[in-house]
Amino acid sequence: MTTVGRRTALTPRHLTRTGERLSFIYLERCTVHRDANAITAEDADGTTHIPSATIGTLLLGPGTRITHQAMSVLGETGAAVAWVGEHGVRYYASGRALTRSSALAEAQALKWANPRTRLAVARAMYRLRFPDEDPAGLTRQELLGREGRRVKDCYRAHAARTGIPWKGRKYTPGDFTSGDAVNQAVTAAAQCMYGIAHAVVTSLGASPALGFIHSGHELSFVLDIADLYKTEIGIPLAFDIAAEDEQDVGPRTRRALRDRINATSLLNRCVDDIKGLLIPDATDTHPHPAEEQDRVTLHSDRGQQVASGHNYAGPFADTEEAVLW
Repeated sequence: MTTVGRRTALTPRHLTRTGERLSFIYLERCTVHRDANAITAEDADGTTHIPSATIGTLLLGPGTRITHQAMSVLGETGAAVAWVGEHGVRYYASGRALTRSSALAEAQALKWANPRTRLAVARAMYRLRFPDEDPAGLTRQELLGREGRRVKDCYRAHAARTGIPWKGRKYTPGDFTSGDAVNQAVTAAAQCMYGIAHAVVTSLGASPALGFIHSGHELSFVLDIADLYKTEIGIPLAFDIAAEDEQDVGPRTRRALRDRINATSLLNRCVDDIKGLLIPDATDTHPHPAEEQDRVTLHSDRGQQVASGHNYAGPFADTEEAVLW
């Protein structure tokens, strides 16, 4: 068996695209290790092999241990890893991006740095969430007001549909059980969606921190993206689970959400939405354009980029003799 140090690093060509991965895998009370380019989960019932390149997010529940080698392969394949509790889901760590291109991160930074384009992206996000409304011309305060009303209406509508008494959204950080069954289900669905959104954002090479609606937090853009699917997927599913039974709503919500995500191909949609928001005019002329860009350039004047690996000083600046390495 080869050592970790002798294994060649995986490239984007070897990796499964984000939209084609499993949304998340939950493990508990086991030891996670590495076998070649797969991870293994070992417990009292035996050992299960899981191809690491097929994982979007790995959720590590109570009683799990993970080795350095397992984390290494998960990092190479761009899988997100989250340590979670028995009830809620919190996101703590991630692997590197699946792309070598900085195009999406640069487009995000440009749109975020300009107040006009930042507002334009916020309006586009609102339009994705509520396609029956036109947010053109709305100020940020007006966007927030309309969003708040729409979410409240969504809670009331699904409470009426499922027959669950609704007394408002209540969640105490660090105390999952303080809310009633439906609030616990909403919390579990929301926090799970945050982990999935973070996995997609980081795998595409975008910045989790540069948000267009949320601000001031390391996960601002993650919250932006997760909220795109709150009223369509998260809230309705939470009410459905709570209406079935008030017992074990956290695990049941997580399993139901995983099935719903897979059935609706949400990861593919999430990838398309992020790219559409940040690079709306881009056209894919190749099946895997972003994943295959593995090159470094240098900034020059007038917005031009030049090849790296050359010395641009002196008489040999434009010749092969200018190569530095």
